[in-house]
Amino acid sequence: MTVTGDAGRSTSPGWAEQPSTLDDRIPFLARLEQDDRVALLALGRPLVYPARSTLVHQDEPAAHVLLVLTGWTKVTRSAVNGYQALLALRGPGDIVGEASAVSGRPRSATVTALEEVNAVTVERDRFLAQLAASPAIALKLLGLTADRTRASDRRRVEFGALGVRERLAILLLELARTHGTQVPEGLRLTTGLSQHDLAGSVGASREAVARLLKDLRQRGIVRTSRRSLIIVRPEQLRRIGRGE
Repeated sequence: MTVTGDAGRSTSPGWAEQPSTLDDRIPFLARLEQDDRVALLALGRPLVYPARSTLVHQDEPAAHVLLVLTGWTKVTRSAVNGYQALLALRGPGDIVGEASAVSGRPRSATVTALEEVNAVTVERDRFLAQLAASPAIALKLLGLTADRTRASDRRRVEFGALGVRERLAILLLELARTHGTQVPEGLRLTTGLSQHDLAGSVGASREAVARLLKDLRQRGIVRTSRRSLIIVRPEQLRRIGRGE
């Protein structure tokens, strides 16, 4: 099963009660004043990445940063034993690769396009020079970094106290709120995430997630197929997320 589609956003309130831990924040470009945004984008060149292509490879040198204009990506990190963790989703207005560009260290994660992505790539030297010349941009980037760190810390604390079943329910509700499209049966997720990706987000094996999805499907809480996942009964997912 792969959750695919045009990365829309849910317009129906009440689907998720928990705060998002994947992408619930203001994207970088939206934080900037218009003049700063225009100046930063003017430093780079536009690129188009097909769906499932890799924008950034883990452990490669940081030669540039990417400013996403349209489309969604997933950020993953692989362990030495092959396990792959889903760290975040990055979409329109987001910046990708800024941490390694600033620190000078190799890339800490891989970024893959979930759909066609239009982005602007800015060479590292030009990006750093712009930060030095514009304290306003540098402060906005610092604020973004702090927000991402806080979200990551909150995720570890909240998920550390929960089992895989509860973590998966919370994740599906988050995705329903941030990447869902209303359909007659319920809310169809449009992230392009596979079972493997879902497993990497909740710290479980793909087999464990497959079993949990099968249980949710048999109980009529979700509907799944090879190419879609629809949440039918969000109130039941909320109860599961609360450990009920």
